[in-house]
Amino acid sequence: MNLNAKKTTTAVQSASENPKLRVMPKQLFSRTPVLAGGNAAAKREEIREYFHSTLDRYEQLFETLRGDAAYFKKPISLRHPLIFYLGHTATFFTNKLLLAGLITDRINPKMESMFAVGVDEMSWDDLDTTHYDWPSVEEVRAYRRRMRETVDRLIRETPLTLPIEWDSPWWTIMMGIEHERIHLETSSVLIRQHALEHVAPHPAWEPCRKSGPAPDNQLVKVPEGTVQLGKKKDDPFYGWDNEYGTHIADVAAFEAGKYLVSNQEFLEFVQADGYETESYWEEEGRAWLKHAGAKHPTFWIRRGGEWELRLMTKEISMPWDWPVEVNYHEAKAFCNWKAAVSGQPYRLPTEDEWYRLYEVAGLSEVPAAAPAMANIHLDHGASSHPVNEFAQGDFYDVVGNVWQWTETPIYPFDGFDVHPHYDDFTTPTFDGRHNLIKGGSWISCGNESLKNSRYAFRRHFFQHAGFRYVVGTAPAIQHGSHYETDKLLSEYAEFHYGDTYFDVPNFPKALAELAIAAMGDKPAHKALDLGCASGRAAFELARHFDEVTGVDFSARFIGQGVQLASQGVLRYTLADEGDLVLYRERTLAGLGLDGVRHKVAFYQGDACNLKPIYTGYDLILAANLIDRLYDPAKLLTSIHTRINSGGILLIASPYTWLEEHTKREAWIGGFKRDGESFGTLDGLKEILGAHFRLIQGPTEVPFVIRETRRKFQHTLSEVTIWEKTA
Repeated sequence: MNLNAKKTTTAVQSASENPKLRVMPKQLFSRTPVLAGGNAAAKREEIREYFHSTLDRYEQLFETLRGDAAYFKKPISLRHPLIFYLGHTATFFTNKLLLAGLITDRINPKMESMFAVGVDEMSWDDLDTTHYDWPSVEEVRAYRRRMRETVDRLIRETPLTLPIEWDSPWWTIMMGIEHERIHLETSSVLIRQHALEHVAPHPAWEPCRKSGPAPDNQLVKVPEGTVQLGKKKDDPFYGWDNEYGTHIADVAAFEAGKYLVSNQEFLEFVQADGYETESYWEEEGRAWLKHAGAKHPTFWIRRGGEWELRLMTKEISMPWDWPVEVNYHEAKAFCNWKAAVSGQPYRLPTEDEWYRLYEVAGLSEVPAAAPAMANIHLDHGASSHPVNEFAQGDFYDVVGNVWQWTETPIYPFDGFDVHPHYDDFTTPTFDGRHNLIKGGSWISCGNESLKNSRYAFRRHFFQHAGFRYVVGTAPAIQHGSHYETDKLLSEYAEFHYGDTYFDVPNFPKALAELAIAAMGDKPAHKALDLGCASGRAAFELARHFDEVTGVDFSARFIGQGVQLASQGVLRYTLADEGDLVLYRERTLAGLGLDGVRHKVAFYQGDACNLKPIYTGYDLILAANLIDRLYDPAKLLTSIHTRINSGGILLIASPYTWLEEHTKREAWIGGFKRDGESFGTLDGLKEILGAHFRLIQGPTEVPFVIRETRRKFQHTLSEVTIWEKTA
């Protein structure tokens, strides 16, 4: 089954300035446009209509507010008042169009600053008590009118070449429209959380009136299968940055609830004292529960012995067959309770498992010219519907009705890249604390309704979101998502795996190549990268050696090599200028090193006090190490015991002796001795001469470390290569 229906309807009419309480036409709310085709003039008009219908619908949402005072009251303490969201989507357009170079002048700099940031929910222990001198409602509406006129002119006049791609100025216009549609949903949630005295029913936002007995849920088997996620840049629909890239996974067989968990089914958990039983809640969930003091779902209202449900603009008798709407913590606690009482491994589905549900249900995208066979895209009213109304294969509501929480914190696919005009759309959520929601709700429109959409929220946050449980023995895999933000670690990540600057070759790679060349036809079984830092040289040596060990004193540096060896990817931020950063993703595959990572292992260790196991090497590489040791002579006088006869030792160092690293009396060169200059190379010859002969060098090898976009360290490291003789 798919989301298509046979009934057809005409397109949404073009926008106009409508009076208060205008009723939207019954036609379908326009779908996100295909950004390809052969008729640029027709596409221009389609996007123009999409723009105006989106703004009309968003502004109509605010007609549910009862008077101007309602705009300035916070619905919840963790979010701004609604006046912010009325202004935010408009100023977003202006700010992004300036970045894209489509406009050169601001409309209202004060508003464009005030409404730019602070959109996302805060943690409950990070309340924002800042006082804002908000403009009046009419001032914001006037701003919106000016923005609308500006964008309308751009749509009419900007040259258009199809297809519209990632780097097209039209992409930024689409970005603004899709952003407004996201806030159509998030603002509707805030209105739902507003005090009832501040909202009023509206004929364009009428909820469903269907309700009956809730069906008994049951588990349906889903066979194993492979999912392939991620869009290509030539996909014909607009997408957000996190949707692009590649992720392929084998999904083990599992069972899933036929229906979303209904209010009736969740009532069992409430009646079983689920909100009072700490063992059902994860650690973070217990903290939220203690703060919130919740006894039942936030949209449930108990009056005497009866339950009611808060909708967007009204309260109704509890529709027990509608899906329950909860945050992640509540959904997870329910699953933990279900597992405890049943003895089966109940949990939430992963993102990969949701895609298996989508496939076995035989679904396809929301149709362009017919109502969806799902409660999505505002095709069926302004609320949830019964969980047994929209059949999709053997399941119901795989798509639509309410968003579905997953076990998966959002993470970037392989090949992820940020859009230069919205570099912080997703990256702040790659923190392990934002879980993906899938499937869309009744008000999910445009990009939100597409299969590939990926939205994630803090686990304590409320959307029009519920859940479906699964039973499966396979664990819910958590993908690495964090971007290294420590300045030094990020600089070294770029130094080892990043771009080339000023035509200076990659330093760790250059050293590894020198070492491999010096080996000639010598045995190449084991190599040691001593002071390996982020580990690039170790991977490069593995092209030639059977086994490479990387050792460094810093566990934090070692962590980067370990992450690459285990996951094949490293993500970090680079200082750009001031507080601005750039996001980088490097992969071993992209460097041609993925095939050798199984030969590399990393360990924390002290070069001056190495464990006996570090021995029997055919090569030891010590890069930029000796002038950072507290006792370099201790290493150098014993290093021969760790190298096989005829083995190679490569030492590279800029000889930057500093007492903060090495006490002056421990320097092995860089001082006067007997009145004459005694260099570090002299010291190396003196210490190593008993067991090594110098076979190459000294040679100067340059390296560059990037600090910011316009500040770099350029250094020369002296390389000497030694062969063990005895």
